[in-house]
Amino acid sequence: MKIDNDFNDIDALGDNHIGSSSDTPMRDDAFELSKEEKIDLIKDDVKHIMETLGLDLTDDSLKGTPNRVAKMFVNEIFGGLDPNKKPSASTFENKYKYGEMLVEKNITVYSTCEHHLLPIVGKAHVAYISNGTVVGLSKMNRIVDYYAKRPQVQERLTIQIVKELQKVLNTDDVACVIDAKHLCVNSRGIRDIESSTVTSEFGGKFKEKETRREFLDYIQLDTKF
Repeated sequence: MKIDNDFNDIDALGDNHIGSSSDTPMRDDAFELSKEEKIDLIKDDVKHIMETLGLDLTDDSLKGTPNRVAKMFVNEIFGGLDPNKKPSASTFENKYKYGEMLVEKNITVYSTCEHHLLPIVGKAHVAYISNGTVVGLSKMNRIVDYYAKRPQVQERLTIQIVKELQKVLNTDDVACVIDAKHLCVNSRGIRDIESSTVTSEFGGKFKEKETRREFLDYIQLDTKF
């Protein structure tokens, strides 16, 4: 049947960790419900999942889990879906005329694979070359964190970080490399605990071999972490 084939294709896409878009797929009515309403609905769904698995939610250790998970989903690990949480990234004039690349390396990435809702943990390395403006260093970390806090595909996350910094800095000269472990690979399926995934996005001058090589030399990427 076609329905079965469609389901198999979708399942295979998820098992192979293939994304569908460089933008996070969102419904038009994504923000019609308040945070409190979302938490109440998710709490009931988590309760149903746990009961279906046969767990006894009258146990002191478990009875608060549905509410905790719902609050965690809305306020924490998927908080990057909320546009009101998008960090304001004020830029400043590059008065000291620094003209070389600026690299912020080893930014901690905590994200969630959108195919199995399991953690993605790793490091992001971000760089840009100023065209007259600079951005505060902590804002680079906050931008990474904002886009990481949503169901993600690592390739999309890498692109979104670069696009946001290009917009903030008004320059194409931005690059990002992410090296991360996916628990959907490490803890299930093939269960390869040693492997990590490296993705990159290079814009503007970083597409030039010499500039890209300089950036990669700066971060001295070591995939064993």
